[in-house]
Amino acid sequence: MTGPGWLPVGFAAVMLLIAGCCAARLVLWRLRGRTTELEADALHVLMGVAMAGMLEPRLSPVPAAAWRPVFAAGAAWFAWQAVRARGRRPRSWQCAHPGPHAVECAAMVYMLLPGHSAGHLPAMAMPGMSGAPATANPALALVLALFMLGYILWNSDQLAALSRASAGATAVLAPRVAAWSKIAMSIAMGYMLIAMI
Repeated sequence: MTGPGWLPVGFAAVMLLIAGCCAARLVLWRLRGRTTELEADALHVLMGVAMAGMLEPRLSPVPAAAWRPVFAAGAAWFAWQAVRARGRRPRSWQCAHPGPHAVECAAMVYMLLPGHSAGHLPAMAMPGMSGAPATANPALALVLALFMLGYILWNSDQLAALSRASAGATAVLAPRVAAWSKIAMSIAMGYMLIAMI
């Protein structure tokens, strides 16, 4: 897939902005005691930095090999939370919908595997990644990209529901910022997955 050279750089900048917003949400949660999904915000800080490095290698603080176990652990954690969440109300700090975050983490592991992004998206050659031809499974990349599209639509619906809700006081910290961050991150991840096909 080819595209304008500014697109990966633009996505990288947005990913760093999202990582900063999620880090700020964590700090504000600590200082003000407002409700936020700590797990999701922490994940998106890490994911934003990793994706920025995948899109623009000069921004990568660590090699791909260091990110893989982080996101594999994240996938396992959120999958376990999704299984446990059935029929139970999550605590105020827990992610209300952990399943999509498990898939996001799995997609990150997939994109970080050696050889998967080399040669398909010029800026996605993260330090430590193989320079061999891509061996990615295009069907799996397509399924993950379609999941990201569905997650974009679901988050857009959640955002619309927030707009329709009454303007009463809420204890939740910046829910619209969280929804927009999830949408932007899913768009960038979908772009990266489609670029692998």
